[in-house]
Amino acid sequence: MPAPALPALYMETLGCAKNVADSHEMEARARVAGYRFCDDVREADAIIVNTCSFIQSAAEESIDSVLEALEAAKREGGDAPVIVCGCMPARYGEDLKEAFPEVARFLPCKEEGALAQALDELLGRERGSEAVAPPSRAQGTFAYVKISEGCDRWCSFCTIPQIRGRYQSFPASEIEEAVTGRLSEGSREIVLIGQDTGIWGRDLPDAPDLAWLLAHLADRFPDVRFRVMYTEPEGVSDRLLDAIAEHRNLCDYLDIPFQHVVPRLLKDMNRGGSAEEFLDLIRRIRQRIPAVTLRTTLMSGFPGETEQDHEALLRFVQEADLEHVGVFAYSQEEGTRAAELPDQVPEEVKQLRASEVRSEADAVSAAVIQERIGTEASVLIEGEEEDGQLYGRAESQAPEVDGVTYVDRGEVGAVTAVRVVDTFLYDMEGEAL
Repeated sequence: MPAPALPALYMETLGCAKNVADSHEMEARARVAGYRFCDDVREADAIIVNTCSFIQSAAEESIDSVLEALEAAKREGGDAPVIVCGCMPARYGEDLKEAFPEVARFLPCKEEGALAQALDELLGRERGSEAVAPPSRAQGTFAYVKISEGCDRWCSFCTIPQIRGRYQSFPASEIEEAVTGRLSEGSREIVLIGQDTGIWGRDLPDAPDLAWLLAHLADRFPDVRFRVMYTEPEGVSDRLLDAIAEHRNLCDYLDIPFQHVVPRLLKDMNRGGSAEEFLDLIRRIRQRIPAVTLRTTLMSGFPGETEQDHEALLRFVQEADLEHVGVFAYSQEEGTRAAELPDQVPEEVKQLRASEVRSEADAVSAAVIQERIGTEASVLIEGEEEDGQLYGRAESQAPEVDGVTYVDRGEVGAVTAVRVVDTFLYDMEGEAL
């Protein structure tokens, strides 16, 4: 007599890479507990929505997804339970429960480890010796691995400390175990993430640092490509630059969120720095790692930003010659100090300024990336389009944010040496060598 089918779960993930990593961990734990995952919400015995609420637009998108999940959960024999996880329950708590009484369970970030237990209770299931579901589905050729949780920075515009709590470094042994797990699923590149990766280790015994962690992982897994994201300017130490420069499997890539360049505004953000300091940092990085690719995040329309401040941000974009720039209009978030600051910039002005910075950044980045024509790059081939065109990512391209490289031949999952023959804004075209 065949064994009964394992209960099926459908999961939707919204928000940033940290949420993607959280969903992966929840899925892995649920599979160990005897659950399987399906791609059709209509087949699910329970529906899980991992939400984002970093800014108001993200919260609105999450609310829409919860409403869609509740609609999809309706069954003739009784509704499938909907579980809402992540940032929204952490940020809005009891208010969210009152707004969505139909949701079966809310699991904020710190309680996501209890997903399997919640499923057992909601589905009336007693676990015995059921088969363990197959390992988590690979995310593709790359995977995110979190090296920390929470944040101690308390930027005045940000809700992350309220949502995810104080900064906590994960021990190196746990990170190494997570890397091993992702590699067993077929990943060829590991992207190390956290709210503030540059201070990793300061709260651990013996206080190791990010440079040590990167060097350790690079040596432990010499055939794996590693990339680190979200390193604040203060975290870019000479030791970190040396580690990246000295290990061939550490991507020559840094993501450093500057946010703005006017000291007065940065102080109001509870941050530091200036255009001059950031330009000096960029020069120092490029001197140590000549082939480095740099990404940053900039914010337009922060309270008190004048037209002169906006012009200073545009000049910085022109002078910095960065390959990748994320640009966002300031969002006035309830419960943050910045929301109470005077001189709030009108919404239409914020959007206009952000659009101007975005356009300038596109023009600068396109010219910088065009200079790669004729150079060689190592491309991790990730898939093919409907017409058979292969595509992947060079070391200079972080997943999901930096564009792709199209190649003329190769195999999915393989790292292929190519010569760049053309560029299209952030995308590149390469011929396999």
